[in-house]
Amino acid sequence: MTDPEVPSETLSGSLTAREGGPEPEAEPKAEVGVGPWEGELPEGAHWDPDLLADGDRRNVVDKYRYWKHEAIVADLDSKRHNFHIAIENWQHDMNIGTVVRSANAFLAKEVHIIGRRRWNRRGAMVTDRYQHVRHHPTVADFVAWAQGRAGDHRNRHLPGFRSAGDL
Repeated sequence: MTDPEVPSETLSGSLTAREGGPEPEAEPKAEVGVGPWEGELPEGAHWDPDLLADGDRRNVVDKYRYWKHEAIVADLDSKRHNFHIAIENWQHDMNIGTVVRSANAFLAKEVHIIGRRRWNRRGAMVTDRYQHVRHHPTVADFVAWAQGRAGDHRNRHLPGFRSAGDL
C-alpha cells in the first residue's frame, strides 16, 4: 500500500512537517494537581514536607493533597467497610485492575487475588497503592485464610456469622 500524495506546500506556502518543515506547535499540557504550598506551612504528622515544597501531582481527592502516602492509607483504613473481594487470576488478568479500582472506590477492606501473582496494574490506575491487596496461590489457600478469619471477633456482629468450629 502506498502513502497518499501529500502536497509539498500547504495553503500558506510552507513545507509540511512530513517533508522536513516545522512541526506544528503542540498544545501546552495542563498540569495535574497543585503546586507548592502557599502561605504558612500546616502542622501535623500527616503532611509530607516534600509535597508541600514541590507540589502534589498525584491523582488524589483534594482532602488528601500534600498528605503522606501512609497517612492517606491510614485514614482510608479507618473508614473501610467490612467486606472483602476475591478474584481468581487463572488465565489472563481479566480486568483485575478494574476490580481493584472499584474495591478502592467502595472502601473494601481488602482484595484477594487467587492464582497467578502477576496482573496488569494499569487498570487499577494507581488505586492499588491505597487498597490492601493480598495474593493467595490457590483457591485452597484462600479458603484456609477465610476459615482462619471466620472466628475473628470483629466479625461477630455480621449477619450469618459462624465461628471456625461451625465450618
